[in-house]
Amino acid sequence: MNITAKLDDPSSRTDGLKSTLRDYLELIRFSHTIFALPFAILVSVWAWILLHRESDRFSFPWTSLLGILVCMVAARSFAMGVNRLVDAKIDALNPRTASRHLPSGRLSTQGVLLFVIGCAIVFVAGTTLFFPNTLPIGLAVPLLIFLAGYSFAKRFTVLVHFWLGTALGLAPLCAWIALRGDIVMRVPSDILPAALVGLSVFLWVAGFDLIYACQDAQVDRDLGLKSLPAWLGVSGALRVAAFCHALMLLPFAMIARLCPQLGLGMLYWLGLIVVAVLLIYEHSVVSSKNLAKVNVAFFQANAVISMILLVTGVVDAWLGT
Repeated sequence: MNITAKLDDPSSRTDGLKSTLRDYLELIRFSHTIFALPFAILVSVWAWILLHRESDRFSFPWTSLLGILVCMVAARSFAMGVNRLVDAKIDALNPRTASRHLPSGRLSTQGVLLFVIGCAIVFVAGTTLFFPNTLPIGLAVPLLIFLAGYSFAKRFTVLVHFWLGTALGLAPLCAWIALRGDIVMRVPSDILPAALVGLSVFLWVAGFDLIYACQDAQVDRDLGLKSLPAWLGVSGALRVAAFCHALMLLPFAMIARLCPQLGLGMLYWLGLIVVAVLLIYEHSVVSSKNLAKVNVAFFQANAVISMILLVTGVVDAWLGT
């Protein structure tokens, strides 16, 4: 078969499209969406339960569910795409990241830039699904600017990990505002459940990002980048991460006490106990002398943690209706 025939082969074009799609999904670490999305879904279900209790005529808002999913995936994909563009040269100098898609040439800068622009457009379009609530539309661009800012933070602050924590911690707040924005405008305290979840996510994400960043402590020093592992050393950064995770469950415990309208009970508390055990395990497998299991601590344990909190929080609140 000659080259022209191969190019005209539909199966070759299909394989090429599949390969490109796979590259973009790997570029944005799509599987890591499981970190923030469960918390947005959790507070969304809580918001829907409260709306149901407050109105006998309430019906399940499928367009809002679609809006939550579209906005979450688009916002995270936008942020990851910006990060890969901004850090392309740095990634090329780091042995751990030199094989990523832009440094290795598997994807082009122009292609990723178009991808980022597309994600931003999809995100803004997704906020219209919450109409007549216009708060999400008004907050869309400022939120995207803040998310993009994370990619530059390591150039000027060692608190970059807490910027990421804030970015993901905004997910449950944004979901709550999208569903109950009119109520929040009248009664600001209504946002308390989502604010406490956001605080917990902030601490959780900052903690596990600190663990992950320990892999690049020396590279950050060599390249003049800011991070707590580069500043405090790996041992110091791991202690800060442990402190963050020790505080993580406090906001969740406060929800059960301060938000009785959610009807959270024994199953919810059992979930918090299991999460506490997993956090202890996460820190037991990583030390300053052994970073080989960072991916176990970073992805596997944290994916389970987010799902446990989602399932127990949803089921317990639902049973309390």
